[in-house]
Amino acid sequence: MSSLDQALRAAFATRQPLLGELHQQGTDCYRLFHGSQEGAPGLTADRYGSQLLVQSFHQPLDRDSLLDLHATLTTALGVELQLVYNDRSGGNSRVDRRDPVYQATPEALADLVGHEWGLNYRVRGRHPGQDPLLFLDLRNARGWVKQHSAGKSVLNLFAYTCGVGLCAAAGGARAVLNLDFAEGNLAVGRENLALNPRLAMDFVQSDYFPAIRQLAGLPIASRRGHKLPSYPRLQQQQFDLVLLDPPAWAKSAFGTVDLLRDYQSLLKPAILATADDGVLICCNNLAKVAMADWRQQVLRCAEKLGRPVRDCQVLAPAADFPSQDGQPPLKTLILQF
Repeated sequence: MSSLDQALRAAFATRQPLLGELHQQGTDCYRLFHGSQEGAPGLTADRYGSQLLVQSFHQPLDRDSLLDLHATLTTALGVELQLVYNDRSGGNSRVDRRDPVYQATPEALADLVGHEWGLNYRVRGRHPGQDPLLFLDLRNARGWVKQHSAGKSVLNLFAYTCGVGLCAAAGGARAVLNLDFAEGNLAVGRENLALNPRLAMDFVQSDYFPAIRQLAGLPIASRRGHKLPSYPRLQQQQFDLVLLDPPAWAKSAFGTVDLLRDYQSLLKPAILATADDGVLICCNNLAKVAMADWRQQVLRCAEKLGRPVRDCQVLAPAADFPSQDGQPPLKTLILQF
């Protein structure tokens, strides 16, 4: 038995309680192997419905190891999963086509449906972006939103494919607004909505900075010597529940998203767009940022704005994203104002 096979079996064994819970609630989207913490850094294996998505980030996985991994996990689950392998270990090498096994079958690459918290999500093994269409480590946050959104207005910032918005709508929110810069992301969000036809939510395609500053009632300043691009006009508005889940880094004509050096520029207007007695869920997915330091920064920022936090909860990822040191890359705080 290879060391990888041993690691896969050990990882599956530790997930048994969680998988029992997830299967009972109808969830079939979860991480089966988190290599950085389970014996194979740079390798992940995720189930999305009837698909097994394997990704390598440090070096390609050889053919035999890939096929053995697929066999081990499908046998352990007792479910036949369509294999898709994406190698992301080198520049422009997300998909390795040197061997037919890397190309995946048409059935594996077809539009599929995964399930989480009783909702349907679009699954594609390959699409124009690199990341999967549903970030599995945010599952607990989506579940929290679904449980606490009844009757509330919800703002989903950096919405990506709108999973949080979908959970808010399913939880009985009276209004849901998904905001994202990329029309391709929102297009998948609309697909997700169509897969759950009884729900309703709205979408705005916009750069974060002009949108959130308008909602927060702040001016949009142009950079010296630069004319700002056009952007959607929004009315000032506060929301009962806001989720802020930005990427690690991004730059536009309106500003820079930098979770390491300037989280405050993202956080301040999000706080102002959160209603009195409202809730702001904020995330930081940068591994090099320590939870204790970031939490202090977040609370200090709210205090300086005159919006002190009455209660602050830490929401950790589920057990399919283990962390040996208790400091998972994705950090989530639930702030009650």
